[in-house]
Amino acid sequence: MQLMIPDGRIAVHPSFRIYKIAALVLLALASTLSAKAQQSQAAGEHPAQYLALPEAVETGVQQYQSIQAKRSYLHASEALTRNARNEYLPNVIAAVQQAYGTVNGQFGPLGAVGVLGVASAGPSYSDQRWNAAFGALYIVSANWEVFTFGRVRSRIDLAKAQVHRDSADLEQEEFVQRVRISGAYLNLLVAQQFLRNGRSNLERAEAVQRTVRARTRTGLNPGVDSSLANAEVSRARLSLIELRTNEQQVRNQLAQLLNVPPTEFVLDSTLLGKSPQQLDAGVAVADNPQVKFYQARIEQATQAARVASRSVLPGISLFGVYQARGSGFDYNYTPEFPDRYSSRYSDGVDPSRYNYVAGISFSWNLISPIKVRQQARAQQFVAEGYRHEYNQVRVQLEDQLILADQRLANGLQSLQEAPQQYNAASDAYTQKNVLYKNGLTTIVDLQQSMYALNRAEIDQSVAYVNVWQALLLKAAASGDFTLFINQAH
Repeated sequence: MQLMIPDGRIAVHPSFRIYKIAALVLLALASTLSAKAQQSQAAGEHPAQYLALPEAVETGVQQYQSIQAKRSYLHASEALTRNARNEYLPNVIAAVQQAYGTVNGQFGPLGAVGVLGVASAGPSYSDQRWNAAFGALYIVSANWEVFTFGRVRSRIDLAKAQVHRDSADLEQEEFVQRVRISGAYLNLLVAQQFLRNGRSNLERAEAVQRTVRARTRTGLNPGVDSSLANAEVSRARLSLIELRTNEQQVRNQLAQLLNVPPTEFVLDSTLLGKSPQQLDAGVAVADNPQVKFYQARIEQATQAARVASRSVLPGISLFGVYQARGSGFDYNYTPEFPDRYSSRYSDGVDPSRYNYVAGISFSWNLISPIKVRQQARAQQFVAEGYRHEYNQVRVQLEDQLILADQRLANGLQSLQEAPQQYNAASDAYTQKNVLYKNGLTTIVDLQQSMYALNRAEIDQSVAYVNVWQALLLKAAASGDFTLFINQAH
């Protein structure tokens, strides 16, 4: 709104000035926010997103590349099992051959070794003849090994053992991934809490710095107090930088396990204020997915040794052949009648003779026991090695279960002491701060109370996480992941 005054000048209404100032402030604020957003995009940062622990676990299990690879291995083993069952089917071969050539015959022995020969059937001339005609062969053969004395059955069992092993491998990889994600989640949770504690410590140091400066300027405190306060603020800032670096590193580790870009995760902080109620696992160590995987390896190696030992057994087969043959040479093509043939294609490919053969065969490679003996022994040694690894893993998990119970007991005791320590440290800091402002204590005493309060804040934050980490360790050792995730939900 504008007003015209008598001397020709324009007067501005006071309310207009207020609106104009407000508009300028809003414009400056929008420009600042836009610049910060552009800087965040340029730095590759992503907006913060809330991430609950169960959601993080499921995301990591579904998207982690090694788990997807093991799923593919399992599908491959299942396909090989179906292929092993197909070995029961007979072999049926159909062939069609059409050729053009000569049929010179000659008496004499011949043994083809590693080279192709010409199967020509014809009369023997006193000299070479170049008479040529078309010929054709049509054949259908079937071979069915109806009884293998368990050889095919053992190969099918081996394929099933491979499926069982790959399935157990996938299960234990998913279990381990759940534990890893949960551990990284707890680590990031405590790292973020440390960062908040660092900010609080810096705020206290800056508040003391302002108090010291005011009292130093008035001559109530010596100048050395100001130097000590400045040093404490710098130390708090350096500590905050280290805590921020640690938080970024742990955040990156969690993002890698989730197979997502690193971003600002907002975690479920309620875990820092509650403790688990159920501490007993409902699964024995023998049912741990890691133990079951090693057991599946033993079964697969044992089955491979059984396949090797049964591969020396004989086989009984049914076979049959039906054959039709055509030739451009007449039945009476001889040296006496050398012109009894036709070079026309139709005369050569038209079948004129038919034969069939059907029978049963029993075959056994008598040298195979010698060849396969060491292979079977090798598989037995492999199974024995897997058994030793199985026993080692089982003992380690049993020891880890004992350690988890001990850490749980210690963590619950710390959980009871941490609040008392924090309350005492907070009261001591408040008292020292009041005393220092009134000149009744030194800045060294005040800084010592600050250290104690900062340590108490950290201990209180760590106390809850230590209990959850101990419970996670017990879940990992026992194989009962629901013991952890159901209570951390």
